[in-house]
Amino acid sequence: MRHPRLLLGFRIVVFALAIAWPLGWAWRVAQGAAGPDPGRYLLLEFGIGALTLLLLVLALTPLAKLTGWPGFGLVRRQLGVWAFVYAFAHFACYLLFIIGLEPALLLADFSRRPYIIVGAAALLLLGVLAATSPQAMVRRLKKRWKPLHRLVYLALALVLLHFFWIVRADLGEWGRYALIALGLMLLRWPPLARRLGGWRRASGARTEINRRR
Repeated sequence: MRHPRLLLGFRIVVFALAIAWPLGWAWRVAQGAAGPDPGRYLLLEFGIGALTLLLLVLALTPLAKLTGWPGFGLVRRQLGVWAFVYAFAHFACYLLFIIGLEPALLLADFSRRPYIIVGAAALLLLGVLAATSPQAMVRRLKKRWKPLHRLVYLALALVLLHFFWIVRADLGEWGRYALIALGLMLLRWPPLARRLGGWRRASGARTEINRRR
């Protein structure tokens, strides 16, 4: 299943979709279809987009184990970088459209709104992970790379906490994302993770037996 052109095409499609998503939001803003507060619309879309990409990153390893297709593993770091880009854009929208680049308002929010601190901590972690994602950093960090990138779990927890604090009056949407995150974490539980690989091998064996009949 290692077709170089197919894998390259998959990476290009993922890259194009990651760019197209915010372009769609920008188009809605330009057309006046983003509601009465376009800045807040972009803030929310980039925030949800960052969380969605982070969940996709965590879904790729179980998918790779279940299917055996290497394409999922190839785009994992790429999507992780995009998750940081979206999170940074989310923070930039807050600076531009919510507080108007006023340092005094930023300091006031840091002191009065703990979810701002939590979100900033998540952004910092995602920045570290994005900065250490290139292959050169993987070679440089060697055995330290994997333990470092397990910080993605802490980043996800902080993002969910940040989201919870903002929407705690209406937890329906937050609950859906939290359940997905919990499910993905369960799939990484070693006994279940081993079963995913076992199911793929068993399915492959049955397919081979049927093919030979």
